[in-house]
Amino acid sequence: MRLRHVDAPYIANKIAIDLANSGIVRFTSGLEKIVGVAQEILEREVDLENRVDVRVKELMGEHEEEIQYSEADQKQLFWMLKRRLAPEYGLLLDKEERFSSIAHQLLDIAWNDDLMEYDVPEIKVKNIIVKACFDYFRKFDEVEKAVLDRMEKMKRKVVQGSEEYDMMVTKLFEEELRKRGMM
Repeated sequence: MRLRHVDAPYIANKIAIDLANSGIVRFTSGLEKIVGVAQEILEREVDLENRVDVRVKELMGEHEEEIQYSEADQKQLFWMLKRRLAPEYGLLLDKEERFSSIAHQLLDIAWNDDLMEYDVPEIKVKNIIVKACFDYFRKFDEVEKAVLDRMEKMKRKVVQGSEEYDMMVTKLFEEELRKRGMM
C-alpha cells in the first residue's frame, strides 16, 4: 500500500502514541508538536511520490503509440519507469528504507528543535517509529473492513461518494483507530 495524504495524520498520531507509550521518550513540547512534524514529513513523502508518478505518466503519454503498438503491459511499464526515476527524485520505494528515512528525518528535527529527549541509543527510538508505520499499514485493512461493515449495517443508507458518506467514513475510521490505540 502506498502512502496517501489521507493516511498522514493517522500515521503521525500512531508514531507519537507509540513513542509516548514506549516509556523511553519524553516530549519537551507536547505530543502535538511531534504529530505535526511527523505529518509534515509524511506529506512531503506523499508529494514526492506523486511528482514521480506524474512524471512517469507524462513519459508514458509521450510514448503512447509505441506502448500500444508493442502491446506492453501498462501497469508493469509504469512500475519499471517509476523504479528507474525514483532515485533521481530521491524517492525510496522499499518500505523499510522509506520508513527508516522518515524516522531519521523525524529524529533529526526533534533533536534540533528540542522536541523530545531520550537516554537510549537512537536506533531504539527509530525502531519504534518504523514499527509504528508498519503497524498502521498492517492494521489498515482490518480497520477499513470494520468501517465498511458498520456502514452496511446502518439503518439509514448514505449515498456512496456523497459528502455525508465521506464524513461518516472518516468518523468511523477514526473511531476504529481509537479502539485499536492508533489515535
